[in-house]
Amino acid sequence: MSYYDLIEKYSSFDFDGFFDRLTDQDIKRIISKNRLGELDYLALISPRAEGHLEEMAGKANRLTMQYYGRVILLFTPLYLANYCVNHCLYCGFQVHNSLERKKLTLSEVEREAEIIASTGLKHILILTGESRRESPVSYISDCVGVLKRYFTSISIEVYPLEEDEYRELNSSGVDGLTMYQEVYDRDSYAFHHPAGPKSNYRYRLEAPERGCRAGMRTVTVGALLGLHNWRTEAFFSGLHAGFLQDSFPDVEVGMSPPRMRPHLGGFEPRVRVSDRNLVQYMLAFRLFMPRGGITVSTRERSDLRDNLIRLGATKMSAGVCTAVGRTAGDSTAQFEISDRRSVAEMSGAIYSLGYQPVYKDWQMII
Repeated sequence: MSYYDLIEKYSSFDFDGFFDRLTDQDIKRIISKNRLGELDYLALISPRAEGHLEEMAGKANRLTMQYYGRVILLFTPLYLANYCVNHCLYCGFQVHNSLERKKLTLSEVEREAEIIASTGLKHILILTGESRRESPVSYISDCVGVLKRYFTSISIEVYPLEEDEYRELNSSGVDGLTMYQEVYDRDSYAFHHPAGPKSNYRYRLEAPERGCRAGMRTVTVGALLGLHNWRTEAFFSGLHAGFLQDSFPDVEVGMSPPRMRPHLGGFEPRVRVSDRNLVQYMLAFRLFMPRGGITVSTRERSDLRDNLIRLGATKMSAGVCTAVGRTAGDSTAQFEISDRRSVAEMSGAIYSLGYQPVYKDWQMII
């Protein structure tokens, strides 16, 4: 069974009716449970549960301490290319936007690696636009060959691949995969992806499973909050992470809850997701998946990110640039970031909260 089969059983589920039937006693009972089921998790992201965030926060903090301690893993992204053939309405890199398209040469990749590595970071996430012609697997693999001389962990956030392609990249030095479904609701997915390879909902949905089978050590999933009802999107993101953890117990599974940010093209979010909504989502996920990682990106404000450290966050980016390269000349960013702190500044903030920033927690032997 794939996650597609699991999500199918909720195709006609009455979410509003489920939410309306919940009581405060139901929420309290669920918070006190040692192990949560799917509908328990759904209850914790309900409107009724909004009145119980303090209790949820206390338990989320205890669970995070139990499984992770006072540590926050730091990483940074590196955009290799912005060529894209998709028509995603919400993305600055989409094919119809007018911007300078570029791709880093291997010498430029090495220069970027030197600059990032000088900050002390040992974990890096590499990204490309979704163009197999301009950013083929062979190009990504060549870039990994350069980067693994500087970093102990290399993750990818690229277009969905076949299992043998994930295996090829894993063999070349990639140990992590991030794959956002963007939006789990089928109709909303079709609206936001009117054309291009990304319009294939199921192929993208099952990409994390292919990555797990191919040997990826870590896999992160999630939805882009703002494209559809955040409660159902949080539910299906959490279920996706839970399915992967149950199906591939040797893989470290996590989720990331990015909210939309301004970008070239100016597409406005269809749904407003407040700070309180984001906090509720994170707390519910922590209670549902105590061992699941939670990544909080620089899309969020610095003050909010600092507060989220105590509420279950385990991984954060720092020193971020969402354009292609830091030294290869000016280029258009995929989206605007909010927290512009350097690695040193982010590290200092983590220390000030009584936590330990971690630059390295893994070494792949090639």
